[in-house]
Amino acid sequence: QLQLVESGGGLVQPGGSLRLSCAASEFTLNYYAIGWFRQAPGKEREGVSCITATGGITTYADSVKGRFTISRDHAKNTVYLQMNNLKQEDTAVYYCAVRQYYDCSGYRENEYRDWGQGTQVTVSS
Repeated sequence: QLQLVESGGGLVQPGGSLRLSCAASEFTLNYYAIGWFRQAPGKEREGVSCITATGGITTYADSVKGRFTISRDHAKNTVYLQMNNLKQEDTAVYYCAVRQYYDCSGYRENEYRDWGQGTQVTVSS
């Protein structure tokens, strides 16, 4: 089973920034829409952001709009999630996954595959 690899998580103070990376070593991400999700302790996993294969369309959950930016670098076969002005409620394990459709019309988990193991983001003073 193919799997993505997330990195870039860590401990940051409120108001700080982190950039997460999502990479694949065994296949190219360049043909797929990619989604970022997160799961906070005691909560269900939720969709955060999505980017289409060309990068022409990006979507964001309302809770992160204006603070997070998704992007991709085809040459590096990597998708990024730049997170600015982080809040304590952003604390979660962040996952990326391949969307099984070309659009970014939703965050239903059964529409995504090849989930990574996740990277922990902790926002705390």
